[in-house]
Amino acid sequence: MPKLRIPAFILMFLALLGWSAAPAAAQSILRDAETEALLHDMATPLIKAAGLDPANVDIVLVNDSSVNAFVAGGQAVYINSGLINEADTAGEVQGVIAHELGHVAGGHAVLNRGGKAATGISLLSLLLGAAAAAAGGGEAAAGVVLAGQQAALGKFLAYTRSQEASADAAGAKYLSKAGISGRGSVEFFQKLQNLEYRYGYSQRDQDSFYSTHPLTGDRIATLQDTYEHDPAWNTPDDPKLQKRFVRMKAKLYGYLAEPRNVFRKYPLTDNSVPAHYARAYAYNRESKLDDARAETDALIKIDPDDPYFLELQGQILLESGKPSEALVPLRRATQLTGNQPLIATLFGHALMATENPANYKEAERVLRAAVARDRENPFAWYQLGTIYAANGDMPRARLASAEQQVLSLHMSEALISAQAAEAGLATGSPDWLRAQDIEMQARAALERERKRR
Repeated sequence: MPKLRIPAFILMFLALLGWSAAPAAAQSILRDAETEALLHDMATPLIKAAGLDPANVDIVLVNDSSVNAFVAGGQAVYINSGLINEADTAGEVQGVIAHELGHVAGGHAVLNRGGKAATGISLLSLLLGAAAAAAGGGEAAAGVVLAGQQAALGKFLAYTRSQEASADAAGAKYLSKAGISGRGSVEFFQKLQNLEYRYGYSQRDQDSFYSTHPLTGDRIATLQDTYEHDPAWNTPDDPKLQKRFVRMKAKLYGYLAEPRNVFRKYPLTDNSVPAHYARAYAYNRESKLDDARAETDALIKIDPDDPYFLELQGQILLESGKPSEALVPLRRATQLTGNQPLIATLFGHALMATENPANYKEAERVLRAAVARDRENPFAWYQLGTIYAANGDMPRARLASAEQQVLSLHMSEALISAQAAEAGLATGSPDWLRAQDIEMQARAALERERKRR
């Protein structure tokens, strides 16, 4: 997987606040070609049912162990890795996505006037607003309200109550229209109810601010009644989608969990694809590269033309200091996925890592194509800048550095790089105009930062 390639462009606040203040420094977006393809396929019928364009809606995986999902303005749904770990089926996650699309289509992140009264309150809800907590650190179990903020918090929760009900109804509509059973949605709500009990939330505590927020038990009853009368209720889950989900979940667990927990959950006696996947990542994190390669070889034996197995094989070879050997599986993976940008970036990195000038032309072609399709990948821009520098094209090397730095929120460095690029590029050319755009963006960000001090 998935390296942690992109700093989080997400908020510490619940999406429904609709703020676009500072990014969450402690979180990162997880980028992985296979995972993004699966989430896209899971969400597409729901996005269409919501009357939105799948090309304009992003489903983003966040490296956060809490069970949560949210929207943050625009057309993006953020799903925490903890939610994926908690879910057992693709249908459960689709129920979450349907609900969050209800917020997107309803414009709740933009129109939440109740959130304006709660300025200064950091909220992090358990998924779908089952509970909420306030206290700077964002611990969902804390249940602490800072002095003087109770009234503002009450206004916020009273306002979001109607939003949650609206999103529930919209999500049920989208699932029905897409022909997807609501069983997964109900099952996930039941899991959330168990989380409420685990953390001691009381539905009978009328003095608690939890009582002003939609409660999981009530919502389960309402939604179950809605779903049971829906023609899609008895529609079985898509077995291919579920197979991909189980595999992706194991991959994510192997990448994020403590290796000892990975080996406990997926012992060596388990020879399934998910088990090989999880152990390969766990071994790789422990730098047990021979063991990681053995697990990957087992996957390749099962399916020699699976592009994601080939991607993993190439990644492990590259990290083993064998970039030349990594070229074959990575080139094949890039071809099989139609030059998927994340895989192509890894391939370009391997070409550069060979330190063979004969590979630089191909690396430049591959990386230019990657950033053309996915401009928000700082690692790809870094690699492309390295190529430009190796070829003596310093203005474009500096422009690529500026792209990488602005994505990484290093605005001072981005400003310097953009100015240096402008000085060497032809006035009025597309690259010169892009350098100007980055310069203005960096200046504006630095000015906002100055005013906050």
